[in-house]
Amino acid sequence: MKLKLTIGSDLVAIMQGEIHAGERAVTSAIRDAGSGLKTAWRGQIIGAGLGTRLAGSIRSEQYPKGKTSLNAAALVWSKAPVIIGAHDTGPLIRSKNGFWLAIPTPAAGKSTRGGRITPGEWERRTGLRLRFIYRRKGPSLLVAEGRLNTKGRAVASRSKTGRGLVSATIFLLVPQVKLSKRLDLAKAADRAVEAVPRLIVANWLSE
Repeated sequence: MKLKLTIGSDLVAIMQGEIHAGERAVTSAIRDAGSGLKTAWRGQIIGAGLGTRLAGSIRSEQYPKGKTSLNAAALVWSKAPVIIGAHDTGPLIRSKNGFWLAIPTPAAGKSTRGGRITPGEWERRTGLRLRFIYRRKGPSLLVAEGRLNTKGRAVASRSKTGRGLVSATIFLLVPQVKLSKRLDLAKAADRAVEAVPRLIVANWLSE
């Protein structure tokens, strides 16, 4: 005896409708979770005082693009991963050559290439020579003899009498620097993942 079971066309239509509803619900949930994580990471960065420009480096994409799928996925990342990672982990930074890390003071000014100025660039730009001062307690120093301009930066003095000449600290020298951990991106990511099932149900019920 043989028995053939078939599913009626009405049931097939219902099942297909539920599959499409599930695809839309999952895709919407993943989109909401990804957008929420991007907003949370940007909020952390701004709240930590790292600026809107760095916060804007956080981007998100959803896959597959322009389609619904039960296997939808979202990717949230930063276009400045090294900087973000440093503030997220709080690493210990040492000099590459094993000597000193030169930290510029306000008297050093800024690099013409952006970022922190180096002792070599500072000497080339100002024409002044840096003098090393070792200190047993606290950071050692690189100082220069010059005058301070209206912005508080050390520049060469044109005075023949030495009037207004000061010994200014240009760089602080330390063997290493421990960055403070200012972000907790993993915690926000965990929250986003935990929210996905709830978002799927909410989007499915709204269909």
